[in-house]
Amino acid sequence: MRIVAAMSGGVDSSVAAALLAEAGHDVVGLSMQLYDQRGGETRFGSCCTLDDLHDARRVAALLDIPHYIMNFERQFDAHVVSNFVRDYMAARTPIPCVRCNGDLKFATLLDRARGLDAPTVATGHYARVERSPDGSYLLKRGVDATKDQSYFLFTLTQRQLACARFPLGALRKPEVRAYAEARRLPVADKPDSHEICFVPDGDYAEFVERRAPDAVTPGSIVDGAGRTLGSHDGVHRFTVGQRKGLGLSSHVPLYVTALDAASGRVTVGPRQALERSTLSASEVNWIAGAPPPGPCRVTARIRHRHPEAAAVVTPLEKDAAQVVFDTPQAAVAPGQAVVFYQGDAVLGGGWID
Repeated sequence: MRIVAAMSGGVDSSVAAALLAEAGHDVVGLSMQLYDQRGGETRFGSCCTLDDLHDARRVAALLDIPHYIMNFERQFDAHVVSNFVRDYMAARTPIPCVRCNGDLKFATLLDRARGLDAPTVATGHYARVERSPDGSYLLKRGVDATKDQSYFLFTLTQRQLACARFPLGALRKPEVRAYAEARRLPVADKPDSHEICFVPDGDYAEFVERRAPDAVTPGSIVDGAGRTLGSHDGVHRFTVGQRKGLGLSSHVPLYVTALDAASGRVTVGPRQALERSTLSASEVNWIAGAPPPGPCRVTARIRHRHPEAAAVVTPLEKDAAQVVFDTPQAAVAPGQAVVFYQGDAVLGGGWID
């Protein structure tokens, strides 16, 4: 079978391609160029740089598979970067990796793969796809709980899952490193990237201001009773749950508890004021292709590294859902994703409103 392997130049995607080639598949490596690198300029920095593209090509040469670089600058800017900026200006906290997975790797990239007569796209995600008894596709956690990336894949549809391969889903990270070393892949010791690729220094506010100077709009910092405690230079500089960088003096630690882009108001309060028992979500994707018939028990995750919590999720009209937790959860941030699990399977997920 011909399979397109998305190759970022890191150890995970490289090992995924190597495993497929070793299994006898006709593998074609594709790398995504996400920004203009002419003249030696590297505007973004932690993945998909010139060095990363070069690493992907070196791995492909070692595996003796063809390798192509696809220009996704326009799509990346439209679906990922612009959405990131809009969300911060709207007082939301975005997750660009989810948009990149759904809109590029398993949408645009899948279309490109078909042009190469490849019906399947493989990535280095730690997740699994399985068939259910009724023939539908299940998205399941990766075996390595410390690396599981199913949270970032909740937007995938049945059509996309039918064409997806995750060769690392049943492996643990040390096994992946060991395999890379045994195959003498040139990226075997390459460190993992943890930051957002287009904000390598972690200064989200400065990035947003470069892209949207109108984001610098002064506003007030208030307490739960509406009393003004201070001022700020834009709601894009804050996220729910934030403690540092408030510029306030208080005898108790204060956290951002709510943001209002329209008024420019940032509300702060003690830690207990962060707790919420319910949330609403929009753009909900149900992995099965349709919502469950009514409320159902799940464990829900409100951030990638946040512990899952027992809850009841109720499907609503217009691809929305309500989640009621058994115990209150801290720092439920609009713009983040809430993902619903039943055991190892992802039931669905949506964007927290």
